[in-house]
Amino acid sequence: MDAPQTVPRLPIALTMGDAAGIGPELAILAWRDRKLHGLLPFAIYADLDLMRSVAASLGSDLPIVDVSEVGECAGVFDRALPVVSVALNQPARAGEPTPANGAATILSIKRAVADVAAKRASAVVTNPIAKAVLYQSGFAHPGHTEYLGELAKEFWPTDTAQPVMMLCSSQLRVVPVTIHVPLKDVPALLTTAKIVETARVVALALRRDFGIASPRLAITGLNPHAGEDGTIGTEDRDVIGPAVGALRRDGLDVTGPQAADTLFHAAARQKYDAAIAMYHDQALIPIKTLAFDEGVNVTLGLPFVRTSPDHGTAFGIAGKGIASAASLIAALKLAADMSARRFRAATA
Repeated sequence: MDAPQTVPRLPIALTMGDAAGIGPELAILAWRDRKLHGLLPFAIYADLDLMRSVAASLGSDLPIVDVSEVGECAGVFDRALPVVSVALNQPARAGEPTPANGAATILSIKRAVADVAAKRASAVVTNPIAKAVLYQSGFAHPGHTEYLGELAKEFWPTDTAQPVMMLCSSQLRVVPVTIHVPLKDVPALLTTAKIVETARVVALALRRDFGIASPRLAITGLNPHAGEDGTIGTEDRDVIGPAVGALRRDGLDVTGPQAADTLFHAAARQKYDAAIAMYHDQALIPIKTLAFDEGVNVTLGLPFVRTSPDHGTAFGIAGKGIASAASLIAALKLAADMSARRFRAATA
């Protein structure tokens, strides 16, 4: 029998997020507790002066080292937080976002993805961005997920990327079919094909990235009581039901459409590996209730691993020394696990 392949310990590329948010201080807190949580080496793509300023504001003498590229971080990670320099256009003030630094936020993401594509890093972990601020600086994508899909096309032109957002914790994995759209637009955006495509991406990711050989999917209805056979809206019967049938014909273990109000209690969660919801809040309310500080945002369907804390920029608490790094730490650990599984599968 061949000896098992040793998983290479490539570092993780951590993006800056919005420079005025809590992302930079979360990186510092995660590095401080790196041994406690067994974190693999990571480098943050950020402004060097910003990182030193944030460390000082936290009353920390934490060593911060400028590295020319992410591959160098393994040699310094035990003694210092490695920073791949991405310069801001103007100094950042905690809690005061400015479009002037939007270009640096975007460049941080692009450089991190480029280094994964070049096999200098194993995965991308993104700190939170403020979409409204980025829109003012010319950002043309609805959010992180969509921008990462575009980067996948740029750096992996032969790959067919189908980015799908999953929120996960130890208690629940959930995927919204529609994401950042007004609630009034959801019914028109839901199609049988879109639900089927989303579920297929989720099933593949559960097998490849989470090690679940036979994933079980629960699909919610759109309307109260999953429409009650068309008496409370017809989408459940005419759109979601046919998607469930098609997925079952694919051989997938799928249930639904199920009433969303009875799908997320403890006993119900034991019956599926991931729930696919029809819109943003239907998916995010239960997981943020169950795991507000530990949830992780994962983009499925990409040719690279990407995770992120399941929270926003938190401008209101930035710089106050009260932010929790629990979700970022969970995202770093999950990214390491996912990239290791992908490596093993590719070399099996």
